[in-house]
Amino acid sequence: MATVSPSWAYTLQLPHDPRAPGIARVTLRSVLAAHGLTELTPTAELLASELLTNAHLHTRGPYVLRLHAAEPDRLRIAVWDTDPTVPPGFSGEPGGTVPPDDAEHGRGLHLVRACADTWGVSVLRELGASKGGKLLWAECQRGGLW
Repeated sequence: MATVSPSWAYTLQLPHDPRAPGIARVTLRSVLAAHGLTELTPTAELLASELLTNAHLHTRGPYVLRLHAAEPDRLRIAVWDTDPTVPPGFSGEPGGTVPPDDAEHGRGLHLVRACADTWGVSVLRELGASKGGKLLWAECQRGGLW
């Protein structure tokens, strides 16, 4: 009889601290190793780094990293923050505005869109226990784009 890997999810709440994205990346690597998904580490770490850095640089409050595997070979990396504003890199417009080659900032979410198998955003309205804000997410899978 074949065994089925159950879905799993981890949530890491992070303060608005410049060390938080690094702590989240260490956690990500540990989770992937524990679940036998180390081959996803380079892509997953890049996706998480860009989403976390975006939350840290463009919001003032705490943020959350959520790792979720609903399928054995697919990982969803999501970052929630308190600001409901959808960044231009995730606006859904094809291509979006890419910064000039000599720009020092502004490429992170374009990298996410280019490297993720799928990506998206949900704007969360403040209802009951929800704190509002937005959730940016990206997925990668074994044998995916990278």
